[in-house]
Amino acid sequence: MPAAQAIPSPTPDRVLREDRVDYTPTARSVVLSRHRAARLVLRWGHPSLAGDAALLVSELATNALLHGAIRGRLFRVHLTLTAHVLRIAVSDPRGERLPGLRQPGADDCYGRGLLIVAQLADNWGVEPDTVGKTVFAELAVR
Repeated sequence: MPAAQAIPSPTPDRVLREDRVDYTPTARSVVLSRHRAARLVLRWGHPSLAGDAALLVSELATNALLHGAIRGRLFRVHLTLTAHVLRIAVSDPRGERLPGLRQPGADDCYGRGLLIVAQLADNWGVEPDTVGKTVFAELAVR
């Protein structure tokens, strides 16, 4: 399974809206983060992006839970909105476990999350942190 390459984001625009929440690594946190993202994107005036943002948060938070969790450590969901991009970033403490696209078999129950992210997002990638990593997905604001 090849790892995702670090993809630098373009020069950032001025941040218009921002939200950052730390969650415990539980399935309930994935649900909460997904609902919060949808509500915020709607409130920020982009109803056409709310469903995609919720799905991206759900996939990235699920990956953080399944592959990036360390007992007693939180994962973070960070949303930023500029005039051009809605950026969804999920950080977890496991920097040694980089995500990668894979081709699951037809009968596999798992392994499609990053394929969904890659198809849905206009840009995505992984950034190493001092501790852990951040996986991000970006949606163009049209």
